[in-house]
Amino acid sequence: MTDQATTMKDRVPHEIVASILAATTAFIGGTSLHLPPWAIFIGWAGTFLAGGPSLATARRLWLAMPMGSTFALIIVLLDEHIGTALGDGQFARNTVLAAIILVVNTALMYTGRTKLFALIPGMFFGFASYFATFFGGFGFDKGNAWAAWISVIAMNALGPVFAYLSVKLAFPRPVGKPAPAPALAPENA
Repeated sequence: MTDQATTMKDRVPHEIVASILAATTAFIGGTSLHLPPWAIFIGWAGTFLAGGPSLATARRLWLAMPMGSTFALIIVLLDEHIGTALGDGQFARNTVLAAIILVVNTALMYTGRTKLFALIPGMFFGFASYFATFFGGFGFDKGNAWAAWISVIAMNALGPVFAYLSVKLAFPRPVGKPAPAPALAPENA
């Protein structure tokens, strides 16, 4: 049995397709919902970093990114409720926030040891995207931690979809003969 890869050529250059898709995000971020369109790009790039557009890659990211956003939400909620536990001064607030981050980030990292959430970089994509959404004032209710969470999960989830479309809408076609499989070394050489 030989494993031969077929050489593919795009009918429409990938750069053109990706740019058209990128342009559509202006209509996503430019609505009254003030959604974070850049979060799509985080999921899109993450898809290619995780192996390229496939249902398996998308599923891994669709599990990991929202989990990362959830841990970031927990940090924001805890900071809102106990951030001044040591006082109102900046150093006191920073000390409480550092302790919150230490505990919650440790939990995030241990969660990454489970098979379901093993794509730790994907969790950090969601984690960072949430903070940028919340502190950047994005989402359908600016300053609302839960609105930021819903908004960023939706936008990150579109990333693998855009990655898939960027390949499929290039209409790749096979060209030439399939590339020959590499020669196998004899077992007893």
